Amino acid sequence: MIESLGKLKKLRGRSLDELRVRSAQALAAGTERCGLSTQARLPRDSDFFKLLDSMRLGGEPLSAEGLLSHFRARSEPQFFAAFGDQGETRRELRGRWGAPARTSVIERARRITEGRFDLLGLRGLSFGSPVDWHLEPVSGKRAPLRHWSRINYLDAGVAGDKKIVWELNRQQYFATLGRAYWHTGDELYARTFAEHLTSWMEQNPPKLGINWSSSLEVSLRAISWLWALYFFRDSEHLTPHLFLRALKFLHLHARHLETYLSTYFSPNTHLTGEALGLFYLGTMLPEFRRASRWRETGARILLAELERH
Repeated sequence: MIESLGKLKKLRGRSLDELRVRSAQALAAGTERCGLSTQARLPRDSDFFKLLDSMRLGGEPLSAEGLLSHFRARSEPQFFAAFGDQGETRRELRGRWGAPARTSVIERARRITEGRFDLLGLRGLSFGSPVDWHLEPVSGKRAPLRHWSRINYLDAGVAGDKKIVWELNRQQYFATLGRAYWHTGDELYARTFAEHLTSWMEQNPPKLGINWSSSLEVSLRAISWLWALYFFRDSEHLTPHLFLRALKFLHLHARHLETYLSTYFSPNTHLTGEALGLFYLGTMLPEFRRASRWRETGARILLAELERH
């Protein structure tokens, strides 16, 4: 009773739109917990292919092999200019920064392949082998594998320092592995990326665990995956099966973002970061039927936030 009264007091002074948004998000989370939402599970291949606009696939068959072949061959949309010609990019990097920068990137990537991570000023952190994506290694705490809305990540007794866990799960180090791969051509870096991506998807089922708890973290991870797919686009370790499964998770990331935007939770940094993720996903994965919606939503929020600052 006291808890219910406390929740009612929090509603005072909030606009009707805020109440509408928060209620819709609470309802969406509830349907996920009950298993009634399509976001609570990965779709079967046949259902997933219905989420794609076949007209954008250039005649490739709706299969894992066809999707990867299309991704490797397509010229539009263009990613960043550096990805247009790997050889020219490597020559430019050597000319501008020389051997020391190359050596530094390779050394950092090598440490990652050995399971050593430098995060938030902490060096040589180990999350186990294979990586335990729910472990906070400083305290030894491991966040529970339950629905994200039922995890009190602010309680250090539950999850340890959530920032350490989330920093790893942003997987922004995929870019370091990718740069080392381009410098050396060593498939070790591509294999590490593939192993980490695979284990992440295995350990983080749809909507379960701390790594779904923050929409900003979902957004930053999706951006990291898109960069990695371009870095390792031609590697033998980016298999059709892995690519298809990653696409399913990226679609789920985008759906999570548009459902749980931090419009009234943290409308500055969080909302801006989430909008950027939607813009990335909608722009770089136009094969999805909802892509234009993601892109337009992301662009609208980003432009609105620019006007405020």
